[in-house]
Amino acid sequence: MRRLQTRINTQSSEFKQYRAYNKKILTEFHQKQEAARFARPEKDIQRLKNQNKMLPRERLELLLDPGTPFLELSSLAANMAYDGIAPSAGCITGIGVVGGREVLINASDSSVKGGAWFPLTVKKTVRALDIAIENQLPVIHLCDSAGGYLPMQSEFFADKYMAGRIFRNQTQLSRLGCKQLALVFGHCTAGGAYIPSLSDYSVIVDGTGAVFLGGPPLVKAATGEDVTVDELGGARMHTSVSGTCDYFASNEKEAIAIGREIVAQWEQKPKFNLQQEPPEEPYYDPSELYGILPDDIKKQFDMREVIARIVDGSRFSEYQPDYGNTLVCGYANIWGYKVGILGNNGVLFNDSSLKAAHFIQLCNQNHVPLVFLQNITGYMVGKEYERRGIAKDGAKMIMAQACSDVPKFTIMTNGSFGAGNYGMCGRAFDARTLFSWPNSETSVMGADQAANTLATIKLKQLQREGIEPDPEELEAIRASVLASYENQTSAYYTSSELWDDGIIDPVDTRNALALSISASLNVPFGDPRYGVMRF
Repeated sequence: MRRLQTRINTQSSEFKQYRAYNKKILTEFHQKQEAARFARPEKDIQRLKNQNKMLPRERLELLLDPGTPFLELSSLAANMAYDGIAPSAGCITGIGVVGGREVLINASDSSVKGGAWFPLTVKKTVRALDIAIENQLPVIHLCDSAGGYLPMQSEFFADKYMAGRIFRNQTQLSRLGCKQLALVFGHCTAGGAYIPSLSDYSVIVDGTGAVFLGGPPLVKAATGEDVTVDELGGARMHTSVSGTCDYFASNEKEAIAIGREIVAQWEQKPKFNLQQEPPEEPYYDPSELYGILPDDIKKQFDMREVIARIVDGSRFSEYQPDYGNTLVCGYANIWGYKVGILGNNGVLFNDSSLKAAHFIQLCNQNHVPLVFLQNITGYMVGKEYERRGIAKDGAKMIMAQACSDVPKFTIMTNGSFGAGNYGMCGRAFDARTLFSWPNSETSVMGADQAANTLATIKLKQLQREGIEPDPEELEAIRASVLASYENQTSAYYTSSELWDDGIIDPVDTRNALALSISASLNVPFGDPRYGVMRF
């Protein structure tokens, strides 16, 4: 493959201006992420210490193989919800390595409201287990939860994708032969009792670990029986009487050590034989991405400059470079893995949509995973394009993408608006992982478009009613929509609501994609099959 030739002048005033702008955004992102991970009230930290418990991230560090990467998912989940009282939605999820095996981690964060489940805790946990199912990854549950946050019970119980889905997903993992281990550090109450009960292996810590459908107060209220936590669901009872748990641990360190021994005995299945080359660092410095991304969502940039700072050796074999040039397609390697990349260089026209559909089919036929780099305003509108059939050509692209049997991965690099989000493998289209850059925005249309559209609708309504439009009222409508869109289109809102798998620093994109691709190779690629395309 040939090396891409950059046109970026790193000494230009524009490059420096963009870099300063993006560095400021990154500083805010890293501060938010650091706070979500570590900032907790001292009383909550002290409470855990008084119980001889480790903090959740201390457990994680001890569990993971030293020196191995951990791809944390949705670290800023719930960052704009619940008045900020549930950082990271009260749990930690991600893909890591334990005993030399790739595993998915699902850990209660007992430093957040005792590990209580909020609606977004449930959504984040269900998404993590979906990733385990899609990639057939073993799962390790680190259990320490106060149970459901009851004031919000109607929002996490009992619709299809609410709390019951956690346990449904556990059963599906077991059916697929994906091992599950539960390390019980704290209480697993009510529905939470089914996490260790549905796991293949479980270890419970004496004195703090407990598993029961109803705690002592509920038992007293329901039956009048007086019983202690240990008598009802403690480590000794469950490992010697009920058999609900398998291994007794005297403390948390011992539980983690037993857990690592268990995982080390699990068989390692062969991975799908994806075409690979020896890994090679990008020729161009990935940190130059900060000077390439513009300081205004409306400004364009060449996606080839982004690709050059993500792929091995900055080498890229471009497909149809002279056709449908608002979409860049081509082959490259990321940490040695061969991938097909689609990146937006403008609005999607008929030709770029057809080019995408053909390229996606080629990747499917040749078992090449797909990487989507989104910066898309949507499909082109207007009389001329409708007459050319933009809707059916866009539908071909969506059909080819949605029916792909190779793993797909999506990065929100800048804007993602309208049906362009769909064609470029947005959240609804089952990307194995989808990450956002901190500057990115996602919505059905841009803020200015939405504000002008709604102001125009109001104007016509008033005119139909014979009312003279009040300019101040129209401007107030416009300003209100703008403010709402600016809040709800941001990457922080996207990540808060779990429309992505987390915000990442652009320079980490290459590693995040490589870890995601590696995890996907646990499942054989299927043969390509498509629905009916309209010609």
